[in-house]
Amino acid sequence: MSDSVIIARHLSKVVDAPEAKLTILDNVSLEIQRGASVAIVGASGSGKSTLLSLLAGLDLPSHGEVILAGESLGMLDEDQRAALRAEQVGFVFQSFQLLDSLNALENVMLPLELEGRRDAAARARQLLERVGLEHRTSHYPRQLSGGEQQRVAIARAFACEPAILFADEPTGNLDAVTGAHITDLLFELNREQGTTLVMVTHDERLAQRCEHALHLEAGRLKEEQV
Repeated sequence: MSDSVIIARHLSKVVDAPEAKLTILDNVSLEIQRGASVAIVGASGSGKSTLLSLLAGLDLPSHGEVILAGESLGMLDEDQRAALRAEQVGFVFQSFQLLDSLNALENVMLPLELEGRRDAAARARQLLERVGLEHRTSHYPRQLSGGEQQRVAIARAFACEPAILFADEPTGNLDAVTGAHITDLLFELNREQGTTLVMVTHDERLAQRCEHALHLEAGRLKEEQV
């Protein structure tokens, strides 16, 4: 049990729709081991991003329980969940989610400064060098290509050495070559830091590189594919 960094028990998510209640997730249970790489795959509308949001504590289920890094999310209030995410979790989104008013260095420094790290600038520079952007530290998001923005986002996500990294279609807005570089980077950092990697993806090649694949179909979890 101690090796499971994420445990979901009987998760369901039901929302009100104009004509009837809509079940987005239906009785999903799973366990993810510390340091694993896991892809969540399925057709559009199958509930992938909803499941990711529930596992990360960004949303709460209608029924069921998520235990993240040993904490039952349903027992925590919103501030406590945010504090747990800040301590344990990193995020990489398809839309990059960089702050336009901050340059690359400042975007990566932000979570470190929020932690009160005195070495925020040095650590951010180290990470930007690690992702090949040491010459772009003073550039703003609008001055960076999509692939460069995603590399800044990855550097920021790994800044506080999270136990778990959630990625929602991390290569979705990138061309094939850039997407392959981003994928390599995610798995390199996964191995080097022992970070648990959980990603939603429609990219079969990306899913195949993960140790495990969780297949959702109409909100239900099918048998695991390896």
